[in-house]
Amino acid sequence: MAGKAAAAGAGVLLVTANVGSLFDDAAAIIVVSLKCVNRRLSPRVDEDRMVSARQRETSLITSQMDWVGRDPKDYFVLPICHGQGHLPPDQGAPGATGLGDLALALKLHSHKPENLQKNWLREFYQVVHAHKPHFMALHCQEFGGKNYEASMSHVDKFVKELLSSDAMKDYNRARVYLDENYKSQEHFTALGSFYFLHESLKNIYQFDFKAKKYKKVTGKEIYSDTLESTPMLEKEKFPQDYFPECKWSRKGFIRTRWCITDCAFDLVNIHLFHDASNLIAWETSPSVYSGIRHKALGYVLDRIIDQRFEKVSYFVFGDFNFRLDAKAVVELKPPYPNCDYLKYLDRESPSDSPQTCACHRASPALSALTQALDLVLLSLKISIDISINFKKVREHTLNCLAPWNKHLQQGTFVSFMVLALKFWSTETLCAKATMQTIRAADTNEVVKLIFRESDNDRKVMLQLEKKLFDYFNQDVFRDNNGTALLEFDRELSVFKDRLYELDISFPPSYPYSEDSSQGRQYMNTRCPAWCDRILMSHSAKELILKSENDEKIVIYDHIGPNVCMGDHKNTTEFMDCVMALD
Repeated sequence: MAGKAAAAGAGVLLVTANVGSLFDDAAAIIVVSLKCVNRRLSPRVDEDRMVSARQRETSLITSQMDWVGRDPKDYFVLPICHGQGHLPPDQGAPGATGLGDLALALKLHSHKPENLQKNWLREFYQVVHAHKPHFMALHCQEFGGKNYEASMSHVDKFVKELLSSDAMKDYNRARVYLDENYKSQEHFTALGSFYFLHESLKNIYQFDFKAKKYKKVTGKEIYSDTLESTPMLEKEKFPQDYFPECKWSRKGFIRTRWCITDCAFDLVNIHLFHDASNLIAWETSPSVYSGIRHKALGYVLDRIIDQRFEKVSYFVFGDFNFRLDAKAVVELKPPYPNCDYLKYLDRESPSDSPQTCACHRASPALSALTQALDLVLLSLKISIDISINFKKVREHTLNCLAPWNKHLQQGTFVSFMVLALKFWSTETLCAKATMQTIRAADTNEVVKLIFRESDNDRKVMLQLEKKLFDYFNQDVFRDNNGTALLEFDRELSVFKDRLYELDISFPPSYPYSEDSSQGRQYMNTRCPAWCDRILMSHSAKELILKSENDEKIVIYDHIGPNVCMGDHKNTTEFMDCVMALD
């Protein structure tokens, strides 16, 4: 039956894309470093000698700048404020007063919307061609960019291209909903929802929320400006008190409902709140911003399952702005054994596990566990690599701890030890670093955190400011698709009883460089994270067909891994669903 059902099922493609970069004309100066340097050279009166001296001076300053993996040839170094900086004692020339110069490293960065749009559309069409879906939903956030009025010409061109492209010729019906009411601070969300229906899909209907009935979908229609009066959707902007730091927040959601044959489902386009400051996000675990997103997402979920309409399965996809737990991912681990393993167990133990933390805590043999932990950690030499094979760890643990079996309930110590080992094998970004705190002179407010290696000449590993997250090695976010860091992707866990997500097997989707030549490079503004997600209700999971070997026929991935498509990579999910084509 599974094989036949799969053949008759409808292919559904869901795409979420924060497309703000596609519409903004960008020309920005990127400041790489502002540093006090030792200017040992002075310009001469003679012009030729002056030029030569300045060239040598610039070369000297360049050698002292913090490039953090960048190529100095791409930047313009400008000495400024002669004698206004304070040099570290080890950088002054013999007999120097200790005053140096401030030097600024600048790079002019620009991109044209037309170029990014071409990249974006090409990659999008390739996905459409590869999967050939019968029903396609594209949820866009920041549609129109930050300056919507100035970007209207780009918006119109983008929509026209999507609807008339040869790549989309087999989709003879479409619905487009664009929130273009940018003058309304109370309602504007900058969301855009596109739905495309393949000509082979016969019986498809859309729900009228005002009339409370389904209407057959025919032709291509575009709705824009004031979506509040459109009965075929529900749109809300989150209240201002959800995120008071941002007076002009455009976060909210749009909900539509569809029915293919007898299968009804909701599609929700969502945009949640960002982290306004890396420093504030780092202060607590979880961060205050995580709490705000939790509140907003909870509001949306409550709204779409309230009593006004019949409950159906739902897919929620968009820019959730989920971030890695900043405090934990940067965490400075205390030297073994000064670690609260029980607190870790509280967070990591499955809620339905009979082997709870209370069981461990009440065990009279906790001292035996400590001795066991000593033995195992020493045998593994404590410096556990993040690529460790946990199957081997478990076998090794069982062998090493056999003498302690008689002291503990069967299996209790095993689960404890595996979790303890997991703690030590989870690599944080700055596990072996020391932290320097820099405060503003006038307010004593923390303005920068600098994490340096304990050895290796005190190399800077991470610099953290309000809008700076400058980590020395971006490979950690790309290697093995960054899966080592999924341990710190925790915001969705609060909703595990209400939402389901397929396993993530692609790198963090944000924040990518907008430099057209740097398709895989992250910007150093935020810690890379999986912001763009496709989630579903547990009942929606059951709509996905299974193959003959009882595996779900689904692909969860991102678009354009090596191509610059803006600061976000689109996230896609293709699935064969339990929906008959006719």
